[in-house]
Amino acid sequence: MANIQIDHLGKRYGDKTVLADFSLDLTDGECFTLLGPSGCGKTVLLRLIAGFEKPESGTIRIDGQVVTDAGDGSSVSPDRRGLGMVFQDYAVWPHMSVFDNIAYPLKLAGIEISARRERTLRAIELVGLAGLDARLPSQLSGGQQQRVALARALVSEPRLLLLDEPLNNLDANLREEMRFEIKALQQKLGITILYVTHDQEIALAIADRIAVMDENGRLRQLGTPEEVYERPVDDFVFRFLGIANFLPVSRRDGALCVGDQAGDWPSLPPAHYGDTLTAGFRPGDVQLSRDGAGLTGTIRRASFLGAQFDYLIDIGGALIRTALPSHDALALGLLFDEGDACRVGFHSVQWFDRAIPTSDKV
Repeated sequence: MANIQIDHLGKRYGDKTVLADFSLDLTDGECFTLLGPSGCGKTVLLRLIAGFEKPESGTIRIDGQVVTDAGDGSSVSPDRRGLGMVFQDYAVWPHMSVFDNIAYPLKLAGIEISARRERTLRAIELVGLAGLDARLPSQLSGGQQQRVALARALVSEPRLLLLDEPLNNLDANLREEMRFEIKALQQKLGITILYVTHDQEIALAIADRIAVMDENGRLRQLGTPEEVYERPVDDFVFRFLGIANFLPVSRRDGALCVGDQAGDWPSLPPAHYGDTLTAGFRPGDVQLSRDGAGLTGTIRRASFLGAQFDYLIDIGGALIRTALPSHDALALGLLFDEGDACRVGFHSVQWFDRAIPTSDKV
């Protein structure tokens, strides 16, 4: 296991600054997910921690040992940092068997043959590839190749495991299966994992803590998955962690209105917020009915997605999405067609003290 301290890290490529004054701490034995859009510097940070690149400023410590110090130019080589890394593209050698791929780091380290075999077979079993050790990568599925890459990273018994979007090339079912297996492995082995991704579902599923980065490489929020999802610090975090609906709201004669309609809200914004507000909510936060209380809306799109119905609703010119479980829609008589009128209420909303531009691409 390993503690990681990243202090005031800076990295540039030419005149482009990727990371500026970036600081972050990881605690021993946690699964930490760095979540952000493509190009925000997530992979660059992993490469700096691994020692594949050097920063222009700042320091990196692993278990108190300085492994990178831009101030004096010192840098511990990647093979002496006690870490394993799994890349997005697997990077398995096509001419080597499963066994030889996984054993290769031990061979490079000069591990004696019998110990090398024992540790390699143990890693193969750990990732569920027992009996496949003689196969070539071309004889494996994408998920099995990713397991080879994971076993190769684990066979050296690293104190830190760096995962660079390793599930991106898998289909949806395999991604779901592998994300739970990675979490189970982390809990079983007790190692520290830093996982970078732009996929919020993976981040929420496996992380003990999440750091959300924006497109400029800045940390916007740090916390547990529940904290970040339920209490986002701003609309960027709210929008990035799933489908986000925004409704423009104004205070009018003591009421909170959308257009000329006064809404019935499950919570009120703080008193110090101004008169121009935005209500943010997820599709599952919408309470849909045919009549009664609520804002009046019009169904603009009705989509059956198997387990749920997805509706696009127009409320005074603002478009929102709602997801309704199919069995609820059938049982409650909430099967709508395009053009139908409906009533919209809310189970939960997040309040933002400003107008937030909404998109018609929802």
